[in-house]
Amino acid sequence: MTPQQYVQEKAAASGSSFYYAFLFLPPQRRAAITAFYAFCREVDDVVDDVQDASVAAHKLAWWQQEVARGFAGDAQHPVMQALMPLCKDFGITQDHLQQVIQGCQMDLSQTRYLDFAGLQQYCHLVAGVVGEVAARIFGQTQAPTTPYAHTLGLAFQLTNIIRDVGEDAMRGRIYLPVDELQRFEVKAQDLLQRQDSPNFQALMQFQAERAHGLYDQALAMLPEADRRTQKPGLMMASIYRTLLREIEAARFPVLTQRVALTPMRKLWLAWKMQALGRF
Repeated sequence: MTPQQYVQEKAAASGSSFYYAFLFLPPQRRAAITAFYAFCREVDDVVDDVQDASVAAHKLAWWQQEVARGFAGDAQHPVMQALMPLCKDFGITQDHLQQVIQGCQMDLSQTRYLDFAGLQQYCHLVAGVVGEVAARIFGQTQAPTTPYAHTLGLAFQLTNIIRDVGEDAMRGRIYLPVDELQRFEVKAQDLLQRQDSPNFQALMQFQAERAHGLYDQALAMLPEADRRTQKPGLMMASIYRTLLREIEAARFPVLTQRVALTPMRKLWLAWKMQALGRF
């Protein structure tokens, strides 16, 4: 299997909404975003799939070294072998990749966030940086596209947090800020035991409204001159925001089930943005 085949299979197997946006890109840009996304999946899977935190920490340290080797011209992993030839063309730096790893390392040492400001720092590393790199690959030409992409990445991550409350609780992780749990009188133990309540519903509605606000903020930031090149990000925004609305409509059943859109619906939403330029 070639490095290019490896990253293609890694991206496709994830079933992520991101993959559907990649399908509409020209070949070189599609190759770059597929390799970058496969890298993100590799390091994220270390945290999700490895039960022993010390083993996961060792694996992430290996990835830090592998990134350094890659930028020194000695990549060993097929993901880095696929990604490195494309980094210069799309402005992907070693710091970008190391920040993504740093965000995953936070998951090994921190399972609670005292306030939204603290959560934002985590989201910056695992989602904001990813958004900025993706915007470069898609074809950014305007400087204000960077804060747009960063804010959109934050909106995606908050949508993921809302969707995954129950699954994260099963792993002992709570990404909802502690001060907001207290404000809505929801105990951490209630989440860990996956107990729904009117207070939990109110808390989740608050989280959803914050995410919607970030989608609106991001879309208002996107320069018109970059709207065409950034269509893949807009496709993802359409898919993710539709998912958020589905979760809201179902009254946040996220403690006990994972709400998801079908592959056909994701493809339809992506095509509609590509063809018609609208959600």
